[in-house]
Amino acid sequence: MKGLIYKSILGLALVTVSITTFTSCIDENEPTEYATEKQASSSASSVKALLYGVSSYFNAEGTDNGNHYEYGYSSIMRIRDAETGDLPNVNSDYEWYNYWLCDKLLGSNNAFSRYVWKYYYAFIAKTNTLIESVDTTNASQEQLGCLGAGYAFRALIYSDMAPMYEFLSNDKISSTNSDGHNVEGLTVPIVTDTTTEAGSRNNPRVSKAKMVAFILSDLKKAEKYIPYLQESDKILPHLSSVYGLEARVYLWNEDYVNAEAAARKAIDASDVAPMDSAACLDTKKGFNQLDSWMWGSQQTSEDATVKTGIVNWTSFACNETEFGYNSAGPQTMIDKSMYDRINNTDWRKLEWVAPQGTALYGRNSYIDSTVFKGAIVDYGSLKFRPNEGNYEDYTKGAASAYPVMRVEEMYFIEAEAAAHLDAAKGKSLLESFMKTYRDPHYTCKATTQDGIIDEIIFQKRVELWGEGRTFYDIKRLNYSVTRGYPGTNFYATSCFNTNGRPAWMNFCIYRTEAENNPALAGWNNPDPSNVYTPWSE
Repeated sequence: MKGLIYKSILGLALVTVSITTFTSCIDENEPTEYATEKQASSSASSVKALLYGVSSYFNAEGTDNGNHYEYGYSSIMRIRDAETGDLPNVNSDYEWYNYWLCDKLLGSNNAFSRYVWKYYYAFIAKTNTLIESVDTTNASQEQLGCLGAGYAFRALIYSDMAPMYEFLSNDKISSTNSDGHNVEGLTVPIVTDTTTEAGSRNNPRVSKAKMVAFILSDLKKAEKYIPYLQESDKILPHLSSVYGLEARVYLWNEDYVNAEAAARKAIDASDVAPMDSAACLDTKKGFNQLDSWMWGSQQTSEDATVKTGIVNWTSFACNETEFGYNSAGPQTMIDKSMYDRINNTDWRKLEWVAPQGTALYGRNSYIDSTVFKGAIVDYGSLKFRPNEGNYEDYTKGAASAYPVMRVEEMYFIEAEAAAHLDAAKGKSLLESFMKTYRDPHYTCKATTQDGIIDEIIFQKRVELWGEGRTFYDIKRLNYSVTRGYPGTNFYATSCFNTNGRPAWMNFCIYRTEAENNPALAGWNNPDPSNVYTPWSE
């Protein structure tokens, strides 16, 4: 591993100083790839090619180590969901996410910390190459549009990553690590297109305030240039996505005035409305179509992940397949207590299998009821369908899209931000969204500010279930994760109950990074592994 890191740095330094040590664990052939990109980046067409190369990294396959969770962005969405209390699985030897689900081997020495760190910084390296390729003093409008998208991509990755590594207080582990350093509030190092090799070797973790300022700076540049983007593809960010990222960052920073305003700007700039029941519950097109979202990723039959048949988003997200991991046993479910809390008049409840004896039993729709009715467990997900409803042929069924940002999230950010400032307004916004789009009989029964915010977050959890967003709200708001209770559908070794945010939500930096960046030595988050005892009756 150490040799790989050094060779990666050396190879990149021969071409450009902007790719740093944080591409450390990528394959050795990638410096050559970056060199080729850099040399070819003088024309508008090559800049556009770089942009689509960045987008394609959403679905980067990297299973050289035989780890079948290494299939890109959507896998890290799944990792975050595994750390919440929303997404239990059937206990199975084929469940690749049980380490995150069961708080095992999450320290700096393990492959599970390696993958998240490696993937994100390799993604950042891709965005830096794109950004560096555009000289704004003589760039065409087409190039400027691509540049704006590059800044949006980089902001997405940092806004995803920084809150995951930010150390926040919890019920089990002190912020003072074994080296005696207090890491409270520290996020990750910032690597940009202008970071030199020397700078990368002395690049400490930055505070939340510094990270927020950096991401917002990127987003302001994106906001300036992205209107020039000529491509309308939903696999690329657009102005509404930039506003959406701003809303996420302001919410993380507890800047509720700006979060509310940015969310509304995202809604107004978006070309989509909230999905309706027909779109969500469609057995062939449910949650696999880009046209329903602000921003998403499209898997294709040519993607290495799809060609594997099993190492891809569809394999792990869809219960209705005969080719994926879920079909081999570890079916994905919604938490029982969460399901029970959803109103029966809310059509979203039909996204999960209703148990016999409940009000919605027999009302679920299946791609093929002769194959899947009775074969999917109670509370099992029907939300994400294989492409075209093709559950037999992975070359077609796994070539589905998944969401990166939906306009529905913006409605909930707007409502929550408003509730922090004016509880009555937040409640009104929630009720308006729910009655208009989800449940005409809905009424928010909460009367206190905390209760209203909790209800907003709950409905947001239902809305974005399986999309990797709940993690951030749980960690940010210091909410508890409760998996152990009578009747739980979490399997025994994952039945943890926390008092506030879980310690495991503070991700550890992979150990080898400190070898080439001494500024990280001694400043890692404490290992959260095995600090909780499973609940038992």
